[in-house]
Amino acid sequence: MEKYQFDAEQLRMMERMRVPFAVYQFINRRVVTLVLSDGFCSLFGYQNREQAYYDMDHNMYVNDHPDDAARIADMAYRFAVEGGQYNAVYRTRASDGSGWRIIHALGEHVLTPEGVRLAYVWYTDEGAFVPESDAEEQASPKRLGAALSRSLREESVRLGMHYDFLTGLPDMTHFFELAESERDSIRRSGDRPALLFIDLSGMKYYNRRYGFDEGNALLRAFARLLAIYFGNENCSRFGQDYFAALTPAEGLDRALGQLFRDCRELNGGKSLSVRVGVCLMEPDSTSISAACDRAKLACDGMRNLYVSCVKYFDESMQKDADVKRYIIGSFDRALEERWIKVYYQPIVRAVNGRVCDEEALARWEDPEKGPLSPAEFIPILEDARLIYRLDLYVLDRVLEKLKVLRAEGLHLVPQSLNLSRADFEVCDIVEEVRRRVDDSGLPRSPVTIEITESIIGSDFEFMKEQIQRFRDLGFPIWMDDFGSGYSSLDVLQSLRFDLIKFDMNFMRRFNENESGRVILTELMKMAAGLNIDTVCEGVETEEQLRFLREIGCSKLQGFYFCKPIPLSALLARYRSGGQIGFEDPAETGYYESIGRTDLFDLSALTGED
Repeated sequence: MEKYQFDAEQLRMMERMRVPFAVYQFINRRVVTLVLSDGFCSLFGYQNREQAYYDMDHNMYVNDHPDDAARIADMAYRFAVEGGQYNAVYRTRASDGSGWRIIHALGEHVLTPEGVRLAYVWYTDEGAFVPESDAEEQASPKRLGAALSRSLREESVRLGMHYDFLTGLPDMTHFFELAESERDSIRRSGDRPALLFIDLSGMKYYNRRYGFDEGNALLRAFARLLAIYFGNENCSRFGQDYFAALTPAEGLDRALGQLFRDCRELNGGKSLSVRVGVCLMEPDSTSISAACDRAKLACDGMRNLYVSCVKYFDESMQKDADVKRYIIGSFDRALEERWIKVYYQPIVRAVNGRVCDEEALARWEDPEKGPLSPAEFIPILEDARLIYRLDLYVLDRVLEKLKVLRAEGLHLVPQSLNLSRADFEVCDIVEEVRRRVDDSGLPRSPVTIEITESIIGSDFEFMKEQIQRFRDLGFPIWMDDFGSGYSSLDVLQSLRFDLIKFDMNFMRRFNENESGRVILTELMKMAAGLNIDTVCEGVETEEQLRFLREIGCSKLQGFYFCKPIPLSALLARYRSGGQIGFEDPAETGYYESIGRTDLFDLSALTGED
């Protein structure tokens, strides 16, 4: 539908009216302002008519009381859709800033000669809003204003029982009640209900940058936008920056596209991107809460996207959610009963093939699900902010191993431990590691801390401080997965690492082209110039081995030498007396020569893979 155009003389005449008056048109679920009179501008404190038109089209309720905005938005929506009369009493901010004024708005629809339906609305100032009623107020000659004040206060209390105080939208419980009947109504109309879970992306950082008042203003403006598109009673604010809405599926993609565009203009352009998860409800009696859970799963799947986007729920998401619930629900038991085991993968010195370090790796051997890949459970534990417990559990197992080896008089090689970004956010991981190592009676130097390059850049100054704390305590620090993302060589100027571990993707792409080898060669030269040791992961062939030795890589790790093996297999090898290859010449160790992968197949000794 096109916007209706009055002829110039008619528009000028209506704009010059001293009576507070406006004309609106409802186009594609949006209220479009056609006329604002001089009286309207005067009543609502606008010195500039262009600003008045802008506010009415972009944030109509910007100056209205938060407790009233949701109610009148819903009344306006129903007036536009269902017809009838618009009769609303609400509070708006006084133009002189002295408080709130009570506005009484009356509206009706009028058909133009061309058959276009327009909404004509007249506004009356009923006086100042009285915050508290008392005997003097009852005796006041402004009895209408006092009565309206009482009614508005009572309405605010009533709404506060079922509506979000900030936005005026129904709260979650009330929304679920309202949505049940709306879902049935949509089905009776022959359409399919769609439940939307909506997340404003980056609200925490928005509040940090602009302040909580601006953040609340954005939340209110976004709530009003949702009400315009879906109806006030069909939306809800669940808390923080999470919203929900129920709407017919027909035309949803088009509506969301327009919603995203409108959202960019909220709050004077100081807005955020929007993520929307959608659950298309089946013809059966799927509950609103279940549909909401599914829509949230779809929304959460876009957590790392920072543009406005939409994703529809499918059954694969439910399977992923079931796995997540199982892992989180079983995690405590997995630790207590040691379903999670620590495997060790040796790292060898490139020049002589002798073992110089071992990396500790978590493996979950579940009695019900079977072996769970680290790629399955580690990201889930990170998202749930439980990963610190896993990492400290691995440390405890490493310390147990070192004490056993020391008691048997066996050689101790440094053990490297991987830490997650979440470890530093949830607890003082530096102090936790120090305390556990010191309580074990072992020196700190055999415990190496591996920190991935990506988590350093997430909060550089904070991570710089934590790395220095580890170094001051005597723990060696390695940068893990260097080259896995957008590597910043500037990090190596600001932070001191004992070793750089190059991501295994360098070896995976070893034969793709020559450029990868050239880059790796130059990176090795750089590390040597900085007097930093290097490890390259993922070594699987003799060709890779020769190349890495030629370019000066300090240490090597990969299946060519040994796959990760459990402690039982490792101890069996130690106790068999077949260990050759430790760097300490007084000891016998792992390897007689590079390339003897048969030396590392220990399943015959332990019956374990």
